[in-house]
Amino acid sequence: MRCRICGAELPDGAMFCGECGSSTSATPESRRRADSRPGDTTILDPLDRPSPRNSGVVSVPVDGFPAATAIGLDADQAANESDAAARVEPAQPSVPATGHPARFVLEFSTGETRTVFGSGLIGRRPLPQPGEHFDHLVQIADRTLSVSKTHLEFGEHEGTLWVSDRFSANGTVVRRPDDGALRCEPGRRYLVPSGSRVELAEQSFVVA
Repeated sequence: MRCRICGAELPDGAMFCGECGSSTSATPESRRRADSRPGDTTILDPLDRPSPRNSGVVSVPVDGFPAATAIGLDADQAANESDAAARVEPAQPSVPATGHPARFVLEFSTGETRTVFGSGLIGRRPLPQPGEHFDHLVQIADRTLSVSKTHLEFGEHEGTLWVSDRFSANGTVVRRPDDGALRCEPGRRYLVPSGSRVELAEQSFVVA
């Protein structure tokens, strides 16, 4: 009889391994640590908000961008991402028909302001999936943990910013000027024109 975790020889009838301390019924699959995204996020009460008549959903191709530049709302947290960002080659910004890259100013509830272009991720510690590349990784300092690590994706469509919830724990709500509130369906892209407020659980930003 052998331990299925460390392979040590065990006497017949043993309940625990004398080498690693594992139960004799344990398997490598049962000992595998689960992914903490977004399981470490503090879950808030669900919001009951009406949806506007115009959802503003856009369908655009996912072309991606060849590089990412880590920026953050919290300087100490941003330093943790610097090594990963340094391994990515620099990119050229997306340039629309006007000849100038579309840029958007995001004013966060934390008091920080960021100017972005192209594509990016927003969250407590945003992390692209394998094969994904973004122009920006925007970190939010959220001590309440209401914002997921990778909460939101953003990009540009015909000069207007769009956002897409990345299956966050507490969801994303878009409030457009004179258009009420809309809870975003994960994985779909929603236009957020200037003046819109995007709520990420207990944090938010305004597109200036």
